[in-house]
Amino acid sequence: MNTSTENILREVGKVIVGKEETLEKILMTVLSRGHVLLDDVPGTGKTTTALAFSRALGLRYGRIQFTPDVLPSDIVGFSMYQKAEGKFVYQPGAVMTNLLLADEINRTSSKTQSALLEVMEERQVTVDGQTHKLPEPFVVIATQNPVGSAGTQLLPQAQLDRFMVRLEMGYPDFASQVNILRDRQSGDPLQTVQTVCSAEELMAMQAQAQQVHTADALLEYVTKLAEASRRHPLVVLGISPRGALAVCRMSKSRAFMQGRDYVLPDDVACVFADVCAHRLILSPKARIAETSAADVLAELLEQVARPDHI
Repeated sequence: MNTSTENILREVGKVIVGKEETLEKILMTVLSRGHVLLDDVPGTGKTTTALAFSRALGLRYGRIQFTPDVLPSDIVGFSMYQKAEGKFVYQPGAVMTNLLLADEINRTSSKTQSALLEVMEERQVTVDGQTHKLPEPFVVIATQNPVGSAGTQLLPQAQLDRFMVRLEMGYPDFASQVNILRDRQSGDPLQTVQTVCSAEELMAMQAQAQQVHTADALLEYVTKLAEASRRHPLVVLGISPRGALAVCRMSKSRAFMQGRDYVLPDDVACVFADVCAHRLILSPKARIAETSAADVLAELLEQVARPDHI
């Protein structure tokens, strides 16, 4: 594995135990300049994961606790009249940071959720006709709780499509749970996380990851997977061009983390479900048959032939 990314994962792993694959995919997303949606029950370490990554990566950290009364201006900022200057001056919102934790994003109004659309896609905010660029690097790690719908607003498909991946933390296994309890008997492991990467170094790694070579055969493979999803009888809305591009970017980042300068079919297969499952809309027939988006994507990986030569 790439030494720099290995050091980052080692530091985050001091706090998040037994979730190596999930941590790797979060870091892949950061290297791809994407955003992460952590969809899991409370208490599985979603918030702690975001904070641990911000410390290991040396990023400025901001948090929004979404509730029904949070306003779009709380996120993007607002203009306030300054009498001394005789003009309106922009007051930055919570997004003016490097790593933004959008906690329980489904507990706020659709209007407030939509304030993140421009932020996540274009990395800028527009307030009173004035555009303000966000700091670089910039990543959103959002959380939502799939259990219980009281007081929640489902994320619209356009919002879901802005997240490069949707991941689940899941409960730790027995040994990991024991280690978590042991480590927290005398202190907080989060305090032991050291910064092993600066924002400038992270941006350099992001650039290097996107220079990883992807052969035309693999680009055709991703396109065939996307087209197959659109034709699938149980799928109403298949993988969008943005989704196909996200698969390519994540595949490059995985190859980079593995120490390669070229993408393999295994890279595509590894990230395919995490990138695409939340982008599919299944038909009522699929729900009756209890077929999930992950089932459909696994079927596509079986049906679409991998390239023999790259």
